[in-house]
Amino acid sequence: MSSKVLDHFLHENLNDLKGKGLYNVIDPLESANGPMIKIDGKELINLSSNNYLGLATDERLKKAAKDALQEYGVGAGAVRTINGTLKIHLELEEKLAAFKKTEAAIAYQSGFNCNMAAISAVMDKNDAILSDELNHASIIDGCRLSRAKVIRFNHSDMDDLRAKAKEAKESGQYNKVMVITDGVFSMDGDIAKLPEIVKIAEEFDLITYCDDAHGSGVLGDGAGTVKHFGLSDKVDFQIGTLSKAIGVVGGYVAGTQSLIDWLKVRSRPFLFSTALTPADVAASIKAVEILSESTELNERLWDNANYLKEGLQKLGFNIGSSETPITPCIIGDEVQTQRFSSRLNEEGVYAKSIVFPTVPQGTGRVRNMPSAAHTKDMLDRALAIYEKVGKEMAII
Repeated sequence: MSSKVLDHFLHENLNDLKGKGLYNVIDPLESANGPMIKIDGKELINLSSNNYLGLATDERLKKAAKDALQEYGVGAGAVRTINGTLKIHLELEEKLAAFKKTEAAIAYQSGFNCNMAAISAVMDKNDAILSDELNHASIIDGCRLSRAKVIRFNHSDMDDLRAKAKEAKESGQYNKVMVITDGVFSMDGDIAKLPEIVKIAEEFDLITYCDDAHGSGVLGDGAGTVKHFGLSDKVDFQIGTLSKAIGVVGGYVAGTQSLIDWLKVRSRPFLFSTALTPADVAASIKAVEILSESTELNERLWDNANYLKEGLQKLGFNIGSSETPITPCIIGDEVQTQRFSSRLNEEGVYAKSIVFPTVPQGTGRVRNMPSAAHTKDMLDRALAIYEKVGKEMAII
């Protein structure tokens, strides 16, 4: 029998979340996570996946995974530092470094792990971190784990960043100061002001750190936000994920050889968690090869993204200030946002509602994630459903 105190806590707080429209219901898929998905026996146009380039179901990646499965088995068998490093782990890291135009790279089990690993391996209680207020939860947790002083600056506000960088450096309290930003902010789709961030970092000798989870495969002809701005030699930490545009699972840090050498001996997820599975590594290698050889998928993604954005704007939806394929339809009220998402679902579009605490209260939105795998017919059908439900609920 569970504790009465725990039962009371859970019952009270779950009911509170449900009453405020903040309780997230998980919908299990009965199909692959492609442009069309099946939930409860129903076919839906999928606008909620991070599978930007459609690679999660690509036949070339599936074949690479099957071949690796036959050769290496289902698991790596150990942590990387004992005997869990297979030759294909090294091949993946070499290809990632070349892709990101850095000296070296290190692969982790998830993008979340990257931020937990890299920040705490370099920063400590004698340091300070300047962090954009809208940075991803994994960055926030990585900063907390480091025990460094965290100084939040207003979202993409370069005057605020510069003032706080100046104050931190001139205080003399910190051995090192790092500035951390997402490359692309996942809820609004806006891009970090990396050129200005780098300029401020050079002025005050800050360590630069860019989490490019939503930029890799999307910006810079697929190489990411840092490449988009031509700053590959100016950003100390480039963080990427293998589970969004790459279509598999895992994450990586790209940087100088000395940085990667340090992370291999001091980052805890690398030291204490079993290595990425062979099939995932092989599929990731194939995805990086595809992106390195051609920009076709990247171009198709942007074509579809611009088509959907233009359609939603013409209908009168508030899509915010997105500069990337991430396309929010901002509703505001959490309960109405949940209802809007449910109605879209009923009509044949799966576009998940995003509410507090993922976004600030009062800014609930349905976030659309078009991909290279969508057809114009799928997008036209989605827009027709948006128009029907939007008018029905007096949103447009």
